[in-house]
Amino acid sequence: MATEQQEHLKIEQLAHQSADEIERIEGRERENLEGWIPELATEAEVREALEKAFDYRGDVTITRKSGDVVEGYIFDRRTGSSLVDSFVRLIPAKGDRGKVNIAYGEIAALAFSGRDTAAGKTFEAWVKKYWEKKAAGEKNIQIEPEKLD
Repeated sequence: MATEQQEHLKIEQLAHQSADEIERIEGRERENLEGWIPELATEAEVREALEKAFDYRGDVTITRKSGDVVEGYIFDRRTGSSLVDSFVRLIPAKGDRGKVNIAYGEIAALAFSGRDTAAGKTFEAWVKKYWEKKAAGEKNIQIEPEKLD
């Protein structure tokens, strides 16, 4: 158990930090990808953009070279030796709820079109809420995870 003095110091520390400062994790840069439309001119750019899309916690819009457009959440990717044998797997946002496989080589454009549902919901932000409630004198504090919408 933390002493009252330790709790007070922690509250003071967190009170002087912005949400952006709290959200930073050492060793990992926080990128705001929402709304980003990456260049896909080279194989390296395609691979890098799709890795970021895999880590993104919102929907993306993929335009295939055929002109078909698919919007959904990327939940898996399989990287092969070329763009033809590398695939992303996504759950479409609308219509058929089946999973869709798209070869990297079929992708003409990618847009981070959906809201990043995990933005601002780091463990550090969660702990800050606890300390704020504690500072306000609340008792029997239980922090529930926020809904991701």
